[in-house]
Amino acid sequence: MCTTCGCGQGETKIDGQAVHDPDHGHEHTHADGTTHSHAHAYVPAHSHAPGVPLPRRVRIEQDILAKNDAYARENRAFLIGRRVFALNLVSSPGSGKTTLLVKTIEALKGKAAVAVIEGDQQTSQDAERIRATGAPAVQINTGKGCHLDAHMVGHAINELNLPEHSLLMIENVGNLVCPAAFDLGEAHKVVVLSVTEGEDKPIKYPDMFRAASLMLLNKCDLLPHLDFDVDQAIAHARRVNPEIEVLRVSARSGEGMDAWLAWLEKGAAAK
Repeated sequence: MCTTCGCGQGETKIDGQAVHDPDHGHEHTHADGTTHSHAHAYVPAHSHAPGVPLPRRVRIEQDILAKNDAYARENRAFLIGRRVFALNLVSSPGSGKTTLLVKTIEALKGKAAVAVIEGDQQTSQDAERIRATGAPAVQINTGKGCHLDAHMVGHAINELNLPEHSLLMIENVGNLVCPAAFDLGEAHKVVVLSVTEGEDKPIKYPDMFRAASLMLLNKCDLLPHLDFDVDQAIAHARRVNPEIEVLRVSARSGEGMDAWLAWLEKGAAAK
C-alpha cells in the first residue's frame, strides 16, 4: 500500500464531472435498470498524516481495502449478470497499453462489442484515441491518485451501456505498485511489460505480477535493437507467479495478436 503518494488528496473526475465523496449513502442505477445502494462510510483513499502510529495506519489501510472489495463485489456481480468479460490492464507508464487496446478493438470489429474505461491522472487523450475506433470509452481522471479503485469504476460502468456478452477493458493508471492491491471487479488482471523496460520488473514489483493472470510482453518488434533477455523476463515472472501465462506481442508488427485475441475469446467463452 502507498503511504506517501498523495492518493485521495485530489479530485476524481469521470469524463470531466467530479465524482461525489463516497462517505455517505447513495444508490447506483445501471443502464439496464439494476440498482444497488452504498450505505456504508468510505475511508478516503490512504492515510498520509505524519506521525500516525503504525497499528492505526495498518488498520486504516485494511479498512480501505475492505471497503474497496465491497464495491468490487458489487461491480463483479453486475458484470457477471450481464455476461461481461472484464479485464484490468496494468503496467508502467509508456508500456503501450493504449496502442495495444486500439489494435485489439480494431481486430475485434464485427466479432465482439468492446467498451473501455481509461484511467489517468490528467487529460482525456487516451479515451479520445479509443473513441476514434468507434468503441465507447469513459475517462477517469484520478488527480493525484495513482490507481483506479472499485468505487470509481462502478461510476464509470454506470456511464456505459454494456451489452450482454461484451468485453470491458479497464486501462489502469500507469503504475506497477498500488493497482496490484485494488480489486475493481474484473475477471483478470493483465500486466503489460514492454521490452524497453528491463527484464527485472517482475522481481522488482512482485505484487503486480503475482496478482496478474497474464503477462503481455509488448513491443517485441524492438527486440533486435535491445539487450532484453526474454527468457529471463519470463523466468522472473514465473518465479513470483508460477501460474502466470505469457504472450509475446507487438501492436506495431502484429506479432502475437492472434494468440492474444484467442486468449480473449477463450476467457469470454468461459465467463
